[in-house]
Amino acid sequence: MYRKIRVIDYDLVCAAGVGLPAVRTALAQQHTGLKPNDFPDCTLETFIGRVSAVDDFIWPQADLAWQSRNNALVELALQQGTLLQSLARIREQVGPARIGLVMGSSTSSIDRAEAAYRFQRDEGFVPEEFLRLKVLNPHAPAFYTAHRTGITGPCVTLSTACSSSAKVFATAARWLNAGVVDAVLVGGADSLCLTVLYGFHSLQLVSTKLCSPFDESRDGINIGEGAGFALLTRDDLAEDDVILSGYGESSDAHHMSHPHPEGQGARLAIEQALTLAQLRPEQIDYVNLHGTSSRVNDLVEGNLMAQLFPTSTPMSSTKGWTGHTLGAAGIVEAIIALDSFQTGLLPGNLHCKKVDSEIALQLAEANRSASPQHVMSNSFGFGGNNASLIFSRSN
Repeated sequence: MYRKIRVIDYDLVCAAGVGLPAVRTALAQQHTGLKPNDFPDCTLETFIGRVSAVDDFIWPQADLAWQSRNNALVELALQQGTLLQSLARIREQVGPARIGLVMGSSTSSIDRAEAAYRFQRDEGFVPEEFLRLKVLNPHAPAFYTAHRTGITGPCVTLSTACSSSAKVFATAARWLNAGVVDAVLVGGADSLCLTVLYGFHSLQLVSTKLCSPFDESRDGINIGEGAGFALLTRDDLAEDDVILSGYGESSDAHHMSHPHPEGQGARLAIEQALTLAQLRPEQIDYVNLHGTSSRVNDLVEGNLMAQLFPTSTPMSSTKGWTGHTLGAAGIVEAIIALDSFQTGLLPGNLHCKKVDSEIALQLAEANRSASPQHVMSNSFGFGGNNASLIFSRSN
């Protein structure tokens, strides 16, 4: 039997803003966080979702061993709102060993590896400051978060491309339902680096203009960076009225980078989430679409969603505000979706002037006001790694 999983706190940082108040303002004012590419040593003509606060972040002397752009994003996200206070309260109740940690990331701390290679190229050796096994590691975001929070329960990092930090919710729910832990801090972080920017450019996926998900003129993605966290607990530890009511996961393995042309894996994840939540498609009040602004992904997702959901269901991609934050996209967009319970704001489809005629969805650029009861967030990654999440008011 699936039990209620309470969502008792959450926060994020991304190009749209550092912390929820700033992100809410950007969404309400339809102010994009995307800017012409100014990332150091990168000459690509594109727009990026850069978190400028990371550039100004100063590591305390005691934590210099953890230095990386990704870990700085993690730290900024942890500092927002009441997240650490909520975690401390739960830690007092159950102890640090009964709190789990699940992080999602696809780039981890590649920027430090790039810096090390540049130093080695120019100087002929790699100094000790770069030889940090817990930083140059795919598990680095979780290593740092555990160090920072004192969580000593089970700790894992998921790396399933763009669905990484959506799948963290599913793992946390299974742990909580199995009684492995009493609470789980879930999160995700991915940062800009040259490997990512030039890597996606080599795949011919990067646009030279502002991304416009589902628009007829869309021609590629804008890459962003971000980090976010949510604290989940078993039902009896809190009275918060937001729950993770359903989740679905699949791996269709159709192609290394292209989605299945009929979206079979994505459909399976969505249907699993609806079944677990015991909801029908028409009961979903808003969907945060994956909506990357690439030609193929938007076409497949758009037509799949049109088959599954009524035309009256509000849907949008919020990547026009944040860019595609890759392994952090799941947590960033899940938080934006579930925060609609607090704000009553359903984001529009920023930069989409005219929906592609080959896509059956009806999307509006403008925001809407509503009082949603159930919201969904989709994340579909390379290799057919798909995840769909449903959050609901429990009262």
